[in-house]
Amino acid sequence: MLKFMHIILSITVISFAGYGLITGDFKFQPYMIFFLSLTMLVMGLREFQKGNKGYGWLGTVTFLFIFFVSIQTFLWL
Repeated sequence: MLKFMHIILSITVISFAGYGLITGDFKFQPYMIFFLSLTMLVMGLREFQKGNKGYGWLGTVTFLFIFFVSIQTFLWL
């Protein structure tokens, strides 16, 4: 289940990033950052399941930071 979510979230992030790069319109960048944070959370959870606690905590802390940045971006707009 987590692998499927990881793939879907990664495709979403890549799509938003590609759209921004191709068109030069960055209005979807806050959504890209939000989905990137969710991708990092799923990656951290997958690492915990594999038994890699170090990478699991790294993914979780990265999720918290990127999630905070995405919330700030939504509030700033």
